[in-house]
Parts: sequence; C-alpha cells; structure tokens
Amino acid sequence: MNTKYKMCAQGKQQTPINIVPSKDVDLKPLDLQYKADAKSIINNGHTIQVNVAEGSVLKIDGVDYKLKQFHFHVPSENNIKGDSFPLEAHFVHATDDGKLAVVAVMFKEGAANASLAKIWKEFPNLEVGKALPFSMSVDEIKALMPENKDYYKFMGSLTTPPCSENVKWHVLKTPLTISKEQINAFFSQFGFPNNRPIQNTNGRVVEE
Repeated sequence: MNTKYKMCAQGKQQTPINIVPSKDVDLKPLDLQYKADAKSIINNGHTIQVNVAEGSVLKIDGVDYKLKQFHFHVPSENNIKGDSFPLEAHFVHATDDGKLAVVAVMFKEGAANASLAKIWKEFPNLEVGKALPFSMSVDEIKALMPENKDYYKFMGSLTTPPCSENVKWHVLKTPLTISKEQINAFFSQFGFPNNRPIQNTNGRVVEE
C-alpha cells in the first residue's frame, strides 16, 4: 500500500462504523447555513460528486466549515444499529485551514427522490474524470436532507484514501427515500458497490 495511505490500515478512528450510540447528550442543532447553488458534477471513478459554489457553511463552535461537495455511496457506508441502507449521501465541509466535517444522510427504498432525479439525469453525459457544469439550486440541495436533523456524532475519517482522521461526523437519524430504479441506475454507473467496509470503533464515543 502507498505509504501516504497508511492511515487506512493503521488508523484507530476510521469510518464507516456501525453506529451504536454510547452517550446520550444534549447535542446542539446542526447550524447549516446553505446559501449557494451547485456548480459542477463529476464521475471521479468511485462516486458521483456534485461540487458546490462558495457560500454555504456548517458552523461548529463558531467556526465556518464550508460546504465543498456532496457525493453518494451504494449501499450505505455507515450502518445504524446493524442496519444498512441502499444509499448514503455525504456532504463534505472544510475550514480554511483544512479541518473536515461530514453530514451524512441515509436513503431507504421507497418513493423516487426528485432532487436525486435531477442529478441522476446527468449520468449519461458523464465521462470519468471530467467535470461538467451543473445547475442545482440551494433549495434542491437542501431537499437532500430531512426536515428532522437529529443526528449521531462521532470522530472518524475520510472513507477513501488517504483516510485522514479527525473528521467530525454527523449522521442524520431520519432517512429519505430513493426508488429501486434510482438505486439500480447509480449502481450501473460503476457495476460494483462503492462503499467501504465497516471499520472497528476502537472504543470511540458515539453521541446522540
């Protein structure tokens, strides 16, 4: 393995995990201040990623974590109390000095999702590694999160190399829906599951 990626094997705070809450605390509501539209979309070879224009932030303890992009995994990477989901979306935020925070949303099979449909419609136009301009309003982006934003919180990592740790994870408890056709359409983009296997929690605290 490339030595730059050694954390993937040696790290003690790797993601994804099977989320089993270990501490019931009064978590602050997520301070999501999303104001910017999407600007581009790319198939980067392991997921479909939507890049977002400057202007949307997740505020944590007074610090701005800027929304950079969101992307998808089929099936879900994290499990919740042993349950897997057919799709998981990751909203990736970063501070100006490189600290990272992720908000994750689970999708269960059910009704088709209109915001996902707008993204999925671009699949035939995507070439691996080539970003295309993509128009998606901030309201359509917000619709990819449930109204109820109760969440689980833990420290973890990026789920792709270099698997950097000290990432603040916030996994929303309430799933949205995705149709079977939408699940299959995403899977057919790659022909393989693009989720990382569950990692050891190594005694980490999972707050709810």
